[in-house]
Amino acid sequence: MSGGALIPRARRTLSPGAVHLPDWLDLAEQRRLVEACREWAREGPGIRAAKLPNGGQMSVRSFCLGWHWYPYRYSRTRDDQDGSPVAPFPEWLGALGRRAVGDAYGDPARAAAYRPDIALVNHYTADARMGLHQDKDEVSLDPVVSFSIGAPCVFRLGNTQTRGKPWTDVELHSGDLVVFGDESRLAYHGVPKLLPADDTPDTGLADGRLNITLRVSGFTTGESRVPER
Repeated sequence: MSGGALIPRARRTLSPGAVHLPDWLDLAEQRRLVEACREWAREGPGIRAAKLPNGGQMSVRSFCLGWHWYPYRYSRTRDDQDGSPVAPFPEWLGALGRRAVGDAYGDPARAAAYRPDIALVNHYTADARMGLHQDKDEVSLDPVVSFSIGAPCVFRLGNTQTRGKPWTDVELHSGDLVVFGDESRLAYHGVPKLLPADDTPDTGLADGRLNITLRVSGFTTGESRVPER
């Protein structure tokens, strides 16, 4: 627990298979992740704002570990940058993901079997947003594990059919964990806005919000893309 909240916030099931665990990362863990992300972002071509097929550009800046994501596929090389090999996915980050799945679902066997091999790291500045989307570029439907560090935000979790309502909005603060799988694995979700960061703990993050999501690719070799579900 980070200990940042005067009144502890309770865990919450946002929808079947989607769980919010407030203050899950303690301050030391948040600082470790910030420092690791800083080092990873310096490696190779560095962090970038991905370009969309329609010519637009995402407002968040991102980089990847394990498999490199660019709209809307994965590759072992950073094909939308300099073509260099993507940085490896570290085992210690996978262990953190297994602990997250165990705490979210209360199922040690499921936690032990969780083997993420992708980390997608997004950095949000004050004006960055993430539109409602599905995480469906992976073959596997194992849960997505999402860590929040830095400025708070509104996280919107919708339904699996459309970008419209019904959806649930929840405030995520530094140290919060969201895990979504099962019936909610392909739910539309996004970040419509960041919130004032007056009480953000000293994580070492200079500004904005850091979001680290872990996924299981289900890939074996080469470049992979999931057909429309």
